[in-house]
Amino acid sequence: MTTEDLFRTDPYRRQCTATVRRADDAGVVLDRTVFYPAGGGQPGDTGALVLADGRRIAVVDTMKGAFGIVHRIAGGAPLPTEGAEVTAEIDWDRRHRHMRLHSALHLLCSLIDAPVTGGRIAADKARLDFDLAESPDKAALTEALNRLVAEDHPLTAAWIDDAELDSDPDMVRTLAVQPPRDGGRVRLIEVAGVDRQPCGGTHVSSTAEIGRVKVGKIENKGRRNRRVNILLDD
Repeated sequence: MTTEDLFRTDPYRRQCTATVRRADDAGVVLDRTVFYPAGGGQPGDTGALVLADGRRIAVVDTMKGAFGIVHRIAGGAPLPTEGAEVTAEIDWDRRHRHMRLHSALHLLCSLIDAPVTGGRIAADKARLDFDLAESPDKAALTEALNRLVAEDHPLTAAWIDDAELDSDPDMVRTLAVQPPRDGGRVRLIEVAGVDRQPCGGTHVSSTAEIGRVKVGKIENKGRRNRRVNILLDD
């Protein structure tokens, strides 16, 4: 049993109708969903499942499970019945901030020539850890990021097969985490003329949509580990 992941082909879709396949203490599994499950440093979506009678069941997190994508329900909330039709609605403002920051991290990767050792995205900021001995210049990095944002480079998704990825291992920037593989293929996110790497997350359609960003703290996390934090400069 799997869940059709509508966010993969249309990250701007905010809701969908779906059928409940499972509902238990672990959460609710639907036959299709717009909810992104936690992975690749990007948090799982929150939102609501709307029942046919208009009742709303809060979704507090989303994750991958053995039977499909699991929508975790707020404690004590009544579960929908299996086979019921529901409308799945994400918290769009939160998701869109994740999309903007995730895309900004790809720009950051293009500017720092070092492997990535870790990363995390939240609604208010995001960060990447780099295998670096020295910290990059904060002001210069902020200026370079905003130049790429203003240049309005399109972002597109494409698929390659496992063999193509294996033939070009430098395409993978992360040291600790391998990109998700889906039935013999791998999804790529390309920022035209700037960056191209495997990624399963959700992204905006152009760098201009990211908006202005700023580099926050650049932290020393070890002899060869520099953590670069970025924020949306709204």
